[in-house]
Amino acid sequence: MKNAKNPMVVKKSDQKVGAGRRQFLRQISQSGLAISSTTLAGSAMAGQGAQHSSSAAYNKDGWMKAPWQAAQAIVDRFQKELVFRDEDFLITHYGAKTCTLRQVQAWKSFEEQGALASPVADAADIYPAITTAIQACHQAGGGRVVIPKGDWYCAGPIVLLSNVHVHLQAGAHIYFSHQPTDYAKYGSVDCGERGRLVISRWQSNDCLNYSPMVYSFAQTNIALTGEDWTSVLDGQGGVPFNEDGDCWWTWKGKQRTINSIGQGSIPNAKAGKMSENAVNSLNANALAELTSISEPQAKLIQGEGDRWRADAAYLPALSEANIPLPKRVFGLGHYLRPPLIQLIGCDKVLLRGYQAKDSPFWVHHPVNCRDLKIDKVLANSHGPNSDGFDPEACEYVLVESCTFDSGDDCIAIKAGKNRDTQYGPSQHIVIQNCTMQSGHGAITLGSEMAGGIQHIYAQNLLFENKHWASNPLNIAIRLKTNMNRGGFLKHFYVRNVSIPNGVQTSPSYYAFLPNSPFAKKTIASAAGGVIVFDCDYAPVADNVRTRPPEVSHIHIAKVKVGNVSVKQANLPANSQYSCYQALVILGPVASDYNGPQPAPKILPVSQVLIEDCDFGAPVNKVSPLYLYNVKGLVLKNVMINSVLYKRG
Repeated sequence: MKNAKNPMVVKKSDQKVGAGRRQFLRQISQSGLAISSTTLAGSAMAGQGAQHSSSAAYNKDGWMKAPWQAAQAIVDRFQKELVFRDEDFLITHYGAKTCTLRQVQAWKSFEEQGALASPVADAADIYPAITTAIQACHQAGGGRVVIPKGDWYCAGPIVLLSNVHVHLQAGAHIYFSHQPTDYAKYGSVDCGERGRLVISRWQSNDCLNYSPMVYSFAQTNIALTGEDWTSVLDGQGGVPFNEDGDCWWTWKGKQRTINSIGQGSIPNAKAGKMSENAVNSLNANALAELTSISEPQAKLIQGEGDRWRADAAYLPALSEANIPLPKRVFGLGHYLRPPLIQLIGCDKVLLRGYQAKDSPFWVHHPVNCRDLKIDKVLANSHGPNSDGFDPEACEYVLVESCTFDSGDDCIAIKAGKNRDTQYGPSQHIVIQNCTMQSGHGAITLGSEMAGGIQHIYAQNLLFENKHWASNPLNIAIRLKTNMNRGGFLKHFYVRNVSIPNGVQTSPSYYAFLPNSPFAKKTIASAAGGVIVFDCDYAPVADNVRTRPPEVSHIHIAKVKVGNVSVKQANLPANSQYSCYQALVILGPVASDYNGPQPAPKILPVSQVLIEDCDFGAPVNKVSPLYLYNVKGLVLKNVMINSVLYKRG
């Protein structure tokens, strides 16, 4: 990595972790990281022990015979609570002191500024105390680390260790430092001038980066809980950290969605300001500086010009070129924001009963985790990329009774991007009894899904969309992939969804490639649909487009969409509408492929069953359905504008 001259030194750890996958990950962290993604693939998956349904569980058309029984079996896995040693470690016993607050002018969302409480400049830092308490608890064989009621300032990450339960009492509010430098001080990997960083994953690509505010790597039997939503983990994503007024959210850079509603700008972003989308001079001028690569392959990955040298494009390029993890160094001088909570390679995880607020990036991002339950959590963050819960390459996950009020997808299931697919698919996930408010998608699969997604079950959900007039839910049920992200999605089952206030009633768009068969601003795949399968998601963002996605066996039933009074210039006064379009299925686009010939077979979206649904009154009465490259779509008892639709 250019300008990262110091050798990396990995700190020794006394953490006791289990065998298999977690043991392998621990060895990575202690081996100097001299390992490629290809090596990771064989070894990591050997310990994952994924269980797949037998062929007897499917009928002749490939559908699961009893999907909801399979879902219940996943729920039943979590009936037995995690067990921790019965001893409390109070952080005040380790020197923690509460902080004084002041009011600061900050960003509350993409576009709204206002006064927020934030610790004073010389606030007492609880990082040393909580770190010592967690280590003492872990070394004693486990127990509970308790954060009492009060306001607390933490200028570093909370690192969860095996057999430790971190608990916030009611009224405990942790304000994490909003200074990026505080998350490049304590990581296990010394990257010289880039800081002390952690093994992380950013938008599904592996890297060394700023630590998340709550972090765990290769641990088992861990819990993070609160008593109620007054137990707050506050990332202060919109609080300025310099005199120019920049905050974590500023690093998003340019807003790219055409006709976004309530998210039309990025906090304090201006042309020429450094961000994840601006060319970074710290990055190599050419991939040939980093690895032996053919000129045609380098040209394909880099594309035209130097746009690929912006951090958000540079990391995927490193993955495409199979650059090993030790050379994917970001941190200081770079602009890839960390998640609020990231757990990598962990087993037996409980997240329960707290509010996670104003994350710099994704709110929760478990990667390659197994047996994880998130329960009664409020994800409340209206900044850029504020996805509420993004399980990636995880298996056996239960999302229950949570509320998501998000600046991006409420729940987005992911599974790697580019060549970083070593952890395999996301699978065996149940989402139930949850409420969604604002967000790009209430339930989303992708866009990063190169490792595949399967056996996902969602039921008994309220997509309330309470901000419908000013910052509406863009899409209810959403799939995002393209010819770069590829992957597969199969066996996705949804039932019993109430959407009383509809979704966004105006269309939003993505730009198409120059050779696209579609005219610009003709397919509302970015916002406006109740159900959207977008296999041509943001195609101009990816230079390498050689992996066609495969989508099949999707069953959606009993979705009820209400109408709201819409005030739009092009609509009659007091109009009642539910969405812009009911259903958009944009299958894979063959012309996007830019790899060697002959091209791989590009399959249509297939085996989609939608039944017993009422989509209310779409604005687009002429074309309430948009279908492209779809085969085997069946509509049964589907109402749109009080008209019964039947197909297949």
